[in-house]
Amino acid sequence: MTNWLVVQHIDFEGPGSIATVAAERGVLLETRKPYLGDALPSVDEIDGLVVMGGPMGALDDAEHPHLATERALLAEAVKRGMPVLGVCLGAQLMAAALGAEIFRGPAPEIGLGTVSLTEDGFRDPVFGPAGRLLPVFHWHGDTFTAPPGTVRLAQSADYANQAFRAGERAYGLQFHVELDGGLRDAVTPHLPEGVKLDPTEADVVESTGRALLGRLLDRLLS
Repeated sequence: MTNWLVVQHIDFEGPGSIATVAAERGVLLETRKPYLGDALPSVDEIDGLVVMGGPMGALDDAEHPHLATERALLAEAVKRGMPVLGVCLGAQLMAAALGAEIFRGPAPEIGLGTVSLTEDGFRDPVFGPAGRLLPVFHWHGDTFTAPPGTVRLAQSADYANQAFRAGERAYGLQFHVELDGGLRDAVTPHLPEGVKLDPTEADVVESTGRALLGRLLDRLLS
């Protein structure tokens, strides 16, 4: 059994479909919630790392001192070539850990939408099979520069860095593709006023996202 750590930053942003595809592949996920006081293990104690989203900024160490520990954990995991997945805040934390600048985007990007793949993204074995446009769920206001030495995989009109790959086994996704039914129900009450999740569009995000996550886990486990 392969043991991966999931770092969660807020109650309603769990791993969603990530947990489903991981279980199908014999990956045991252990969730730690540092915002509730959970200690984080060292990189020597885990086989893979998943860092989820959250409302704080990636550099808000004064209010959330565990973020510095997370960035150090991400940096060491990537350095060792371990399986790593950063989602939303997790991608920003990974980008910062790898030397990127973090800053506010031009406007919050929230709700169901798409990202377009770069040429490198279209050639990537995880992203390419999804087609040029990938349906996703957005919920972010911060962004980052491309971390040095990484491959940019996806973009949107206002956010040039929506996904990147570091080495062969670490991926950062600014958006969400793990939005299954349970996660959708958990997130919906917290969305800003006026933001709705159309059921048909959300189902497409779930189905395409689950397929993408399957390819991702297969790559990270290879």
